[in-house]
Amino acid sequence: MFGGGGGGGMDPRKMKQMMEQMGVDMEELDANRVVIETDDADLVFEDVDVNKIDARGQETYQVVGSPEEREAGSASGAADADADAEESDGIPDDDIEIVSMRTGASEDAAREALEENDGDLAAAVDQLE
Repeated sequence: MFGGGGGGGMDPRKMKQMMEQMGVDMEELDANRVVIETDDADLVFEDVDVNKIDARGQETYQVVGSPEEREAGSASGAADADADAEESDGIPDDDIEIVSMRTGASEDAAREALEENDGDLAAAVDQLE
């Protein structure tokens, strides 16, 4: 990159100084997991280092780690199921289960009460009790 040796032999402080002079800002993100979804497979980075590089307004993300390849669409697992439930009616499945268990009402009744009360758990429980 810089200094003829691909930047490998350059002093990190000097590299940072050169980047700042060129208007490049680099920030390490505290990422827990990165998923790259492709048509063929999902690449899941569990133990990952992520750097955000801002070069004059153009943001680039650098992902460093070894991915596990999984079947396409399977990488997010339960997190995707929760997101899908929220997208369909705006009420998380966990909230429906909590109201249902607390009141003894069916999940459909709990969902309806939550919808009528804009997702307010306490109000939904009060309505069903």
